[in-house]
Amino acid sequence: MADRYLHFTGTAPGRFLTRRLGLPQPAPLRRWSPGTPSLDGPLLHLTAGESATTKELGALLAETGLDVTGQADRPAAIVLDATAVTTAGALGEVHAALHPVVRSLAPGGRIVVVGVRPSAGDHHQAAAQQALEGFVRSLGKEIGKGATVQLLRIEPESVASAGSTLRFLLSPRSAYISGQVIELTDAAPGPVADWTAPLAGRTALVTGAARGIGASVASVLARDGARVVCLDIPQAADELTRTADRLGATALPLDITAADAAERIAAAVPQGLDVLVHNAGITRDRRLANMPADRWASVIDVNLDSVLRTTDALLSSGTVNRDGRIIATASIAGIAGNNGQTNYAASKAGIIGLVRSLAPRAAADHGVTVNAVAPGFIETKMTAAVPLFIREAGRRMNSLSQGGLPVDVAETTAWFAQPASSAVNGQIVRVCGQSLLGA
Repeated sequence: MADRYLHFTGTAPGRFLTRRLGLPQPAPLRRWSPGTPSLDGPLLHLTAGESATTKELGALLAETGLDVTGQADRPAAIVLDATAVTTAGALGEVHAALHPVVRSLAPGGRIVVVGVRPSAGDHHQAAAQQALEGFVRSLGKEIGKGATVQLLRIEPESVASAGSTLRFLLSPRSAYISGQVIELTDAAPGPVADWTAPLAGRTALVTGAARGIGASVASVLARDGARVVCLDIPQAADELTRTADRLGATALPLDITAADAAERIAAAVPQGLDVLVHNAGITRDRRLANMPADRWASVIDVNLDSVLRTTDALLSSGTVNRDGRIIATASIAGIAGNNGQTNYAASKAGIIGLVRSLAPRAAADHGVTVNAVAPGFIETKMTAAVPLFIREAGRRMNSLSQGGLPVDVAETTAWFAQPASSAVNGQIVRVCGQSLLGA
């Protein structure tokens, strides 16, 4: 369903009226397309304090394709190296660097603050680096004009590991992500021969792929060069086949909760899987007092238990190849809760627990990363059926004042899936326009 309010605020009468009434003024977001593959304008590279990573980070930024400079009147992106901020007083360097230039950021621009993990042994450094999180989340809520702000924590000795993440955050692919904190490990990035097809030669399976977000994920993975297997329940076989045929993919009609689901997936991909995307999910909403046991059990089984069972089986059988990627779909409902969704929120919070626990072990034992995307209000057939006022609240209650699109979830999934994203592990990234709900 079209966002008529977004369209109205783009007209002269709409701008006048919304300003007078103090209403949200969402800016149209510039997403990736063949005609707009990158941001339009220079990248301003700034440093807070004396950073040892400035030169190496600058070289990495140059690989994004943007024109990196130390001074620009209208930058499309600003990257602030704050890795050297180790005291409360040094936070003044962050203010000094960004205060003069933040108003000059182009509409739809990007700000990325680069920091490091707060130290367990130096409480002054920990305080200063944690302060950057509050700074970034607040700046994301005030920046406006469709711009976004993120905090990226890197390992100073492994700056090269941030390459794929900087490419993603400093591109139109991250249009609906803001206020996020992403922590990288020191894992070396895998090779990418062609950044226009970073998944070339890799095999991906997407569950719940017949329609909606799953179909969009399959489409973006195929666009990026992957051989895609689209999985959905047999009842959706016709729609699943149409989606697969459109993408040149393979259709696999299969109930993911079936006892032999993992074995049938393994049989369908004799070459193994490089990317496993757990997207299938259902809702059976009711308040707990009115929720029968079958509605509870079905949501937990599809959204969480099947993910646990199939992941365990596919890892132990070696079906997920070394340097593989496992990506699950959580939700901001699993972070903030939602009225009438105790079952759904429990299942999605469970996905977050799975990722945090499994990620380090999967990397150590199998060379596989495990991450999750947590969508907020995404414009789908399901949200189009939500009553008008609730739908409008969902759209406006975020820093970008609009709903996201399925492709926003898909682009995040594709970034997780890249071989160069080896250092992205154990992350739960919200695709919610920095929703006012949750952390």
